[in-house]
Amino acid sequence: MSPALALGATGFGLIAVCYGFARFAFGLFLPQIDADLSLSSTLSGLISGGAFLGYCLAITLSAWLTERLSARIVAVGAALVAAVGMAGMALAPSAPWLAAAVMLAGASTGLASPPMAAAVAAAVRPERQGATNTVINAGTGAGVVMSGPVALMMGDQWRLAFAGFAAAAVVLAIAAALCVPNDPGRDRKTAGGLPALNGPLKHLIVAAFLMGASSTALWSFGGQLVSLRLDWGSTGAGLLWIAIGAAGMVGALAGSLVARFGVDRVHRVFLIAMAGGIVMVGMEGTTPALALSGGVLFGLAYIMITGVYLVWGVEALSQRPATGLMIGFLTIAIGQTAGAPIFGALMEMLSPQYAVILFAGLALTAGVARADQRPAARTAVKKNA
Repeated sequence: MSPALALGATGFGLIAVCYGFARFAFGLFLPQIDADLSLSSTLSGLISGGAFLGYCLAITLSAWLTERLSARIVAVGAALVAAVGMAGMALAPSAPWLAAAVMLAGASTGLASPPMAAAVAAAVRPERQGATNTVINAGTGAGVVMSGPVALMMGDQWRLAFAGFAAAAVVLAIAAALCVPNDPGRDRKTAGGLPALNGPLKHLIVAAFLMGASSTALWSFGGQLVSLRLDWGSTGAGLLWIAIGAAGMVGALAGSLVARFGVDRVHRVFLIAMAGGIVMVGMEGTTPALALSGGVLFGLAYIMITGVYLVWGVEALSQRPATGLMIGFLTIAIGQTAGAPIFGALMEMLSPQYAVILFAGLALTAGVARADQRPAARTAVKKNA
């Protein structure tokens, strides 16, 4: 196996474990966790928001460490943090312990992405970097898809599930130590604090915040919504997660679609799909077929849009790919940190129906932001896809 292919496979697996297991599986198992630890919707939202907050803090630190140490060190650290956080979730005896473990597990996702962007810049030919980055990013869908069957098999045994996820994270730490380059490459030469916010970066921040906030409707509350609307238990929620994750793997095509149709067109089309998916899963009167179809739409749209933001940020800061990725993904997480507790509070104070409609509308508003890429940058995207 070539070093570039090994790097792509390792990055795909690392993102699958950190995002699919450590960050998003909490929403899948939330009904069972709630039954064991007696969590209210508002408290569930706050704990879920804590995972996103941990991500916010970690991704900023990760970009800085990647530029000063090496992609390998930070990638291994990400896998180990995921392992410790998920082991803590498996052992959690109370809500405060769970909140701390969820926050730590969520931090692993922030640590994982920047070193992979830097590693791709250092080890992959320029014409293949865009495609490789979006393939690695699609690992989120694979992780979500794998967590679904685990939920089906484990039923109410969510603690055992997270113990197994922690073991998988240890395996990926070993793989990262073997396959991720130890040299941070060009990032070390250009490291130096926060970059100037040019037009494309400002617009990216607006779009990513709004999309991130809206996504918590399903990432944090998808399991509760199908339990409420369809009286589904762990089996039904697992099927929803499989639908979301399987469709999300198509997000590996984001780089090619951006090269062919442009950032703005791809961005808006999949924001509409994402809003539709949220409504189909969470609306009053939904059916099993509509809910699963909504999960497919949501999964496809979310991973596709994050792939768009990845290309958008990396191209806007081509000499600092870890930082370019960090800005877009950090802003998604800030939106998720704000969105999860707000959605939970809306469910309690108004109704799930109002919360779903408002957050679907929030996804659509992200389309007002334009990439506004310069011709040179657009040409670079086409070459990289």
